[in-house]
Amino acid sequence: MNEVDHENPMARDVFGIPWLDFNLSNVLMMLVASTIVFILAVAASRKLQRKPTGFQNFMEWIVEFVKDMIGNTMDYETGRRFMGLGLTLLLYIFVSNMLGVITMVTFDHELWWKSPTSDPGITLTLATMVVVLSHYYGVKMKGPKEYTKDYFRPLPFLFPLNIIEEFANTLTLGLRLYGNIYAGEILLTLLAGLVASGTVAGALGGFIPMIAWQGFSIFIGAIQAFIFTMLTMVYMSHKVSSDH
Repeated sequence: MNEVDHENPMARDVFGIPWLDFNLSNVLMMLVASTIVFILAVAASRKLQRKPTGFQNFMEWIVEFVKDMIGNTMDYETGRRFMGLGLTLLLYIFVSNMLGVITMVTFDHELWWKSPTSDPGITLTLATMVVVLSHYYGVKMKGPKEYTKDYFRPLPFLFPLNIIEEFANTLTLGLRLYGNIYAGEILLTLLAGLVASGTVAGALGGFIPMIAWQGFSIFIGAIQAFIFTMLTMVYMSHKVSSDH
């Protein structure tokens, strides 16, 4: 049975309140991912050393990685205020992507444990947050008048296309992440079904590909976290940099 055969645990069904209509699995997995990221941040900063070793050294490498990402899209003096945003997005999306690679848990034909980023509602919400933040900082740093002029550049008649681009950016940013993670979970579930089929041929035919695909899914999850964060910095750069 694959992921699409399972129902989502809805709040209205669990609590018996008709208007309480949201996915409890999404809430649970967002809480789990947020908790893991928080624990990682606390563990890395609890005992800071002048010469970092161990986990602190690894986290500082991630910080430098995000710093270089920002520096490649805009002047770092302009983009340094986005360091916290970039670091949080990178860690949160990577952890979220990994949750469904490790395992998926169903209870009474309801899928409770999965990657939160395999739900389009979550990925599109993240994308919308990024686009709204880019507009906010664009207005804040350039001023309303100068920011509005950007929609009429390089030519005034391109204004409608520039508006359409904003919606297209939101959709592509969110759906790219969702599509990659959801497809990976579907295939992992199908391979796990072969392993659990009870036949020797099914077990042998599913186990090795499942292990290989899990390794590939980890790679894809990391790449997607990087792409989402990099595109976030690109969108920020387009809104706040004067040379765009």
